[in-house]
Amino acid sequence: MPLPVITVAPNGARRQRSDHPALPVTTDQIAETARACQLAGAQALHLHVRDDTGRHSLDPGRYREAMAAVEAAAPGMAIQITTESGGNFDVAAQYQTLEALRPAAASISVREMARDSDIAARTYALCAEAGTEVQHILYGPDCIKTLLDWRHSGLIRQAQNQVIFVLGQYNPPVLARPEGLMPFLKDTKEANLDWTVCAFGRYEHSCLLESLKHGGAVRIGFENNTETPNGEVFADNAASVAAFVRAAETAGHTLNEVA
Repeated sequence: MPLPVITVAPNGARRQRSDHPALPVTTDQIAETARACQLAGAQALHLHVRDDTGRHSLDPGRYREAMAAVEAAAPGMAIQITTESGGNFDVAAQYQTLEALRPAAASISVREMARDSDIAARTYALCAEAGTEVQHILYGPDCIKTLLDWRHSGLIRQAQNQVIFVLGQYNPPVLARPEGLMPFLKDTKEANLDWTVCAFGRYEHSCLLESLKHGGAVRIGFENNTETPNGEVFADNAASVAAFVRAAETAGHTLNEVA
């Protein structure tokens, strides 16, 4: 399945509505945000769900409810679930979520999978059998090395070639910069990967424009950033998506169809 040009990640595992009043937490809020972002130009949703207290959850029932709501509110929008631990879940729990859901697409952190290589092997085998499109989360050189080693050994299938490069970090906060993309491209240039970029902090849009410039896709949204480069706060996820689409089209990119 081709990568969408723009995926929106509207909430993530950590931010709360106290951080931004338009951060979607409930099923209805996530569905409404998905529709607004689809209208603004996003083709896919990176889906996190929360429990009743607002904490990050991997509960399959909550995922099913949210996925059905998004499909109803934003027909045709691709959905990618996350298996991110959020500091709360072990590899076995991540595997169990994938086994229960067998989703069309899921993001999986190589760094987190490396905590238990036996379950990692079962996870990637399950995704291959279920037809789940895996997007490997890569935070830096160590993640890239693990990915390449596992691809060489066959633990990760060659067809499981989608990755996301994470520029900057949430905690402690490190602002992403466009030049941070180049080491990822250098270290993976022979690997034949389909890649996406996400970027923490107010220079998110500049980093994502750099990704488009080099032929990559982008993931945008309040999971990573809520601000413009000058520190003004976006009204909501859709406002950020719309602003990025305008900037990308001004730079000469065409974003009105899936890559």
